[in-house]
Amino acid sequence: MNGNKVDVLLGLQWGDEGKGKVVDVLTPGYDIIARFQGGPNAGHTLEFNGIKQVLHTIPSGIFREDKMNIIGNGVVLDPAIFKKEIESISRIGFDLSEKLLISKKAHLILPTHRLLDAASESAKGDTKIGSTLKGIGPTYRDKIGREGLRIGDICENFEEKYNAHKKQHLLQLDNFYHYNYSDQLPQLEKEWFEGIEILKKFKFVDSENYLNNALNAGKTVIAEGAQGTMLDIDFGSYPFVTSSNTICAGACTGMGLAPQRIGNVYGIFKAYCTRVGMGPFPTELFDETGHLLRDRGNEYGATTGRPRRCGWLDLVALNYSIMINGVTDLIMMKADVMDEFDTIKICTAYKINGKETTEFPYELNENVEPVYTELPGWKTDLTELTSEEQFPIKLKEYIKFIEEQTGVSISIVSVGPNRKQTIVRK
Repeated sequence: MNGNKVDVLLGLQWGDEGKGKVVDVLTPGYDIIARFQGGPNAGHTLEFNGIKQVLHTIPSGIFREDKMNIIGNGVVLDPAIFKKEIESISRIGFDLSEKLLISKKAHLILPTHRLLDAASESAKGDTKIGSTLKGIGPTYRDKIGREGLRIGDICENFEEKYNAHKKQHLLQLDNFYHYNYSDQLPQLEKEWFEGIEILKKFKFVDSENYLNNALNAGKTVIAEGAQGTMLDIDFGSYPFVTSSNTICAGACTGMGLAPQRIGNVYGIFKAYCTRVGMGPFPTELFDETGHLLRDRGNEYGATTGRPRRCGWLDLVALNYSIMINGVTDLIMMKADVMDEFDTIKICTAYKINGKETTEFPYELNENVEPVYTELPGWKTDLTELTSEEQFPIKLKEYIKFIEEQTGVSISIVSVGPNRKQTIVRK
C-alpha cells in the first residue's frame, strides 16, 4: 500500500481530556483533520488570540488556514446544532464553506431521536446512565438496526424518507414510552429543517475515497476522536458509556481506512482524572481536594455545563487504554491544575476482594479499591513556562514516574488552556 499513514489523536480517560486544544496545536503539521465518531455530545474547547470557541461536531482544525476538515462516516450529526455552530464560527469571521467536507455516510440525528433519548432516560429512573440527551444513542441504535437516515439521503426523496422515520419513532413514543412530545416537536423540527438548509451549502463526499486518495497523493491526515477510551461501547465502563467506538480502531471504521493506514497514535490524558455523569470512578475524590481540582481546572462540561467529578490519576485505567489503542505518544494536559498540592497521589493498582491487580477488570464496581503511590507536589506556577528546561524537579519526577509505569514517552505537556501554553518535549 502506497501513501502516507493517518495519525490518530484520542482521549485515554472518560473524555474531556483536552483533545480539541491538542488537535489545534498539532494541525500545522497536517493537511487534513477528520472527526471519526461521536456526535454533538463532544465539546472540544479552543482558545487562541483572545477567542474561546467550543466545537461539537466540526473538527478542531477549522481555524487553521489552508487545512481541509472532514466529518467522517462514523459521526452522527444534528443539523440544528450544526447550524448554531456554523453561525457562531461565522460571527468571529471564519467561513467554512470551502474548508469542511461531510461524509455522505454520516448518520443524521432526527428531532425524534432527541425525544426518544429523553423518554428512554426518563423511563430508567434511578438506573439512568447520564445521557447528554442529544439523541446520540437512539441514532446509533437506528444505524445498527439498519434504519438510519444519512447525509446522502438529503439529496434524493428526503422529505418522504424523513416522514417514514418520524412515523416509526412517534409510534415508539406513543405506544411504548407514553411520552408527551406535542409541545416540543414543532420547535425541534423547525430548527432541524433550518439546519438541513445550512447543511446543503456544504459539499457531501464519499469520505473513504477522498481520504484514501489524499493519502496516496502524499497528503497528511490526523484523525480526531471524541469522548474517551473509558467511554468506548465495547471496552469502556459499560453500561455507563457512549454509543460509538472511541478507540483507535474506530478511526478505521469511522473513516474507511485499513488498519495498516494507522501511523502514530497520540493518547491524551489529564494529570488527574475527571468524569461527567453517572458511572464508576475508582479514584473519585469527594473531599476538598476534589473540589479544588474542579475549581482550578474549570471542570464543567463544555457541552452540558455539568460539573465534572474529579479524582487522582488512575494508571490501571490508563495502561489499559494505552494497550487497547496502541498508543505511541502520551500527551499530558492540565499539569498546571496540580500546582498547589503538597502531595499528589497516583493509583498504581486496584484491590478487588482483598487481592491487588494491575489489570483492568471486567466491571468497575464498589469492590474496586484504588491502591495509591504518593509523590511530592511541585508547588510552582507552571502557567508562564515556555520550555521543558523550566520544569520544576518534582514535575519532572511526576512525568518520569508515569513514563516508567506506562512504557510510553510523554511528548507534550500542557500548562494552561491557551494554544501557546503547550510545551513539546525534546
